[in-house]
Formats: sequence, C-alpha cells, structure tokens
Amino acid sequence: MSAPNLKVTSRARQIRLLLLDVDGVLTDGCLYYGNNGEELKSFNIQDGLGIKLLQRNGIKVGIITGRSSALVARRAEELGIDLVVQGREDKLTALEDLLVTHPYQMNEIAFLGDDLPDLAVIRRVGLGVAVANARPIIAEHALWQTTACGGAGAVRELAELLLQAQDKLESTFTDYL
Repeated sequence: MSAPNLKVTSRARQIRLLLLDVDGVLTDGCLYYGNNGEELKSFNIQDGLGIKLLQRNGIKVGIITGRSSALVARRAEELGIDLVVQGREDKLTALEDLLVTHPYQMNEIAFLGDDLPDLAVIRRVGLGVAVANARPIIAEHALWQTTACGGAGAVRELAELLLQAQDKLESTFTDYL
C-alpha cells in the first residue's frame, strides 16, 4: 500500500460510506462469456473480506456500476451490500439519487473507480480513489491511488487504509488472533 499523505488520512477519518465501481474495481475489468452466452466475473476473496471488515466497523459499502448483471446482485447479496445501483453510466446523478434516501454528506463518502464513467464521482466525494491500473486521467483527479489493480486486492487495500485512519485496524486484526 502506498503511504497516504495527511490530506488523504484526514479525509479517510470522515468516511462512513464506501462506494465501488464493479468492472475494473471489484473485478479485473475483463468480460468473460461462456459458450452458451453466460457471463462470468471473477471477484477477489480478499476484497470481499475487506468489505466485511468495513461493515463490521460501521462503514457502509455500496455499488454504483454502469452495467447490469445478475452476478453483481448475487455477489452484493453474499457480502451484505444493500446499496446497489446497476445500469447507470451517469454515476454522479446515481449518487445524488441514492443520497435522497441515504443521507450522507459528500465528505463522508469514498469512491473507488478506474475509468471515465467514475470521474465525476471521484472529483465530487470526500475521498476519490483510483485503482493502480486506472486510466491516467482518473489517477490524476483521485486523491489517492492503490498499489493493487482492480480485481486484485484494491478494495482490500482501501478498506485497510480507511480502518487505519479511523484507528480501527489494529483491533480488527486482533479479532483474528
């Protein structure tokens, strides 16, 4: 994990909601299709545990994605994520719609993205983060960038940064000793 600067740490302390893109963040960004037309996605198990650790420590996790997929709904259900917005390329508008029923302040929200549809949200929330393999313009506008690529532990890396900034990481690790 690259060391966060004081601004990133300060913003991370305030986060109560982490929103995630899916393709390129929760997955490696590749689309896999089987011979019978079925869609396949690969999710990183360490990212899943990172999401669970956040939830156990009072940080809500949600998804805003441009594509719609039953696989995303299934993975979200497995992880206890009930804030799921699919099929919305206009992610900033989707976020604003979500805030009508889930009253968070922008400075309490982090977003992890990788490509152009994520840019407006990354620029607007309290802590905009890019995965290691994000497009250069996304990294340029993000406050922090993971060292892990999308689908390969980037979510876990951000989860640990948030927990560390909120002085909850040590006690979280202690739970497993």
